[in-house]
Amino acid sequence: RRDAADLLAEAERTCTPVDALTAAYPRIDVDDAYQIQLLQIADKTAAGRTIRGHKVGLTSRVMQEMMEVTEPDYGHLLDDMFVMDASAMAIAELCVPRVEFEVAFVLGAPLPAPGCSVADVLRATEFLLPAIEIIDSRQSDWKIKLADTIADNASSARVVLGAHATAPVGVDLSTIGAVARKNGDIVATGAAGAVLGNPANAVAWLANKVHAYGVTLEAGHVILPGSCTRAIDVVAGDTVTCDFDVLGHVSVTFR
Repeated sequence: RRDAADLLAEAERTCTPVDALTAAYPRIDVDDAYQIQLLQIADKTAAGRTIRGHKVGLTSRVMQEMMEVTEPDYGHLLDDMFVMDASAMAIAELCVPRVEFEVAFVLGAPLPAPGCSVADVLRATEFLLPAIEIIDSRQSDWKIKLADTIADNASSARVVLGAHATAPVGVDLSTIGAVARKNGDIVATGAAGAVLGNPANAVAWLANKVHAYGVTLEAGHVILPGSCTRAIDVVAGDTVTCDFDVLGHVSVTFR
């Protein structure tokens, strides 16, 4: 586990992907993978980085089919992952980035676990934001299995949050639509209901899942519940935008 964690950390630092962990360590399982992820997070927090939230991945059927998996996963969001809305970021800082479009939850209170419910999530959520998650694989060509992406912090890389906050009261989360554009052309459409039927379900799943690893979702944390569309590849020069019903607009440019 230590060797695998160090391998992924070096790949992230140098932006040089390595072969999938499941090729080098064929017996790796999901528990191994989460422990490898936690080792890297412990190293990063010891170096001064702070945990600002968590993400759930692989919650929609289209993403599970794309990655050939059958269950969600989760990762950590650290303070240096956040990118300003409508700003430009250097694509050279990443390996093989893709973008996803999500309804971000910002917690005003900790989530109880085990036994966290959708009602608990709605009570604890202070506001919602439109979000673009920039995912990346430190393992070559996205040729990865579930254990690979979990160990790699659920392929987390960057997060772009829109500037318009919306209280969840009275919002039908499952029907929030999203239209994503790359360089002005529509590249994906979807609805938040693609995320386990309702993105609040994913947040409740996350609270219960991380509890088993001694983690709590705290007030102030940003929670990304999963993409409501397929992931979109990006290269230098691309501008990606997403318009969400009710929530508003979010965008990022890659340079």
